[in-house]
Amino acid sequence: MDEKQLQALANELAKNLKTPEDLSQFDRLLKKLSVEAALNAEMTHHPGYEKNQSRPGANSRNGYSTKTVITGDGPLELRTPRDRDGTFEPQLVKKNQTRITGMDNQILSLYAKGMTTREIATAFK
Repeated sequence: MDEKQLQALANELAKNLKTPEDLSQFDRLLKKLSVEAALNAEMTHHPGYEKNQSRPGANSRNGYSTKTVITGDGPLELRTPRDRDGTFEPQLVKKNQTRITGMDNQILSLYAKGMTTREIATAFK
């Protein structure tokens, strides 16, 4: 994504952001979607196949679990993917981790630079 595309996206989003609360809600949603996309990218790498594809081994995806983590902007409920064997260990938001600090601005910065969710997930590994 280049700067022109980002500017066009920002202009389109700005049409719907009328109040500081709208901006805050958008910011929280972007963080949630970014983290969940990165977790899903990690899960794709773990068993070695994409969601909805046939599995190559005995282990398989097994839905999601929800967890609440505390960020600088308050609590954020995440859907964390899980595997049937319970061997998936996410690196971005580790098991039993309840606080994410310093990550919010990093994710927004990486998105602003045009990185994809997979590239962002790799950057946090």
